[in-house]
Amino acid sequence: MRGGRQRPPLSYEGPGAFMTIADTQSQFRGTHEIVGAWDRMIAKRRFYTVLGLAILVAAFVGSVRFADEANAGHFVERLPHLFDFLGWLIPKDWNDVWRALFDIPSVHDTGGEEFNFAKGRVYVWGGFYVPEYFELMIITINVALVSTIVGFIFAAPLSFVVARNMTRAYLPRVLTKRVLEILRAFPEIVIAGLFAAILSVGPVAAIIAVSLHTVGALGKLFYEVVENIDMKPHEGIKAVGANWVERVRFAALPQVLPNFISYALLRLEINVRASTIIGAVGGGGIGEELKLSISRGFGAKTMALVLLLFVTIVAVDQFSAWLRRRLIGEHSFLLQH
Repeated sequence: MRGGRQRPPLSYEGPGAFMTIADTQSQFRGTHEIVGAWDRMIAKRRFYTVLGLAILVAAFVGSVRFADEANAGHFVERLPHLFDFLGWLIPKDWNDVWRALFDIPSVHDTGGEEFNFAKGRVYVWGGFYVPEYFELMIITINVALVSTIVGFIFAAPLSFVVARNMTRAYLPRVLTKRVLEILRAFPEIVIAGLFAAILSVGPVAAIIAVSLHTVGALGKLFYEVVENIDMKPHEGIKAVGANWVERVRFAALPQVLPNFISYALLRLEINVRASTIIGAVGGGGIGEELKLSISRGFGAKTMALVLLLFVTIVAVDQFSAWLRRRLIGEHSFLLQH
């Protein structure tokens, strides 16, 4: 103590750092306030989470009650019979599933449509035939394949028009973007129903519907890829006088083409499923036959169609994944995982 003044006690905070007790208490109060604010924020988030779940449950219960009152068969009363439908589709003889799949005559054939498997044979040459369901599956795959190719052809150039780093003009970029949004706004089944009414039922309406939706969907994926390219090659060839088409061809396209192909193959998988669903509204292919079999309660035919559809989708998915790995490289897939 010097001159009647007393220094405040010191607390050691580490090598070369000293703090007074008052500073330590102030720091403790600040930490306590931060922890308190954190706890209050967590409590508020939990409250809003519980409130949101309560509103969601109330909306669900209200919608179920409305459906029960509006449904002529009474939704709640019919719930115990939910799986009766599956019971109707279980074949009496499981061997009929294979007979239906390969158009082999059934021992249960009495002249009706349920077991007339051999009637659907598509003869190619002499006694050689293609089973009916295989031909319908080929039609469905063709619809998906043609739609994907058409969608790729139109979506790829449009994506460069929409990308901000490739097109500076506001009007064409915004108009093209709105067109892509409109094309993917409507489900394929809605567009197929419209064109089926105009062009009559068949694969043509399905191809148009899936192609239009594919242009919109791939266009969005493509232009997002284009907007993330390295612009140095673009600036380099622009400096030597390259026009817009040349800049796209030699600077942008080599960078984005692997991703374009990957997205197109992914879209092919989606289009196979979409083509099957569209068949139920007159788009042809295996979907139309599946709808008829289910509505008539033909268990063997339905199980054969479901089995063929399942195997085909798995095969397409595996082939598409293998081809993407071959085109893009195994290293790109390892980076994603």
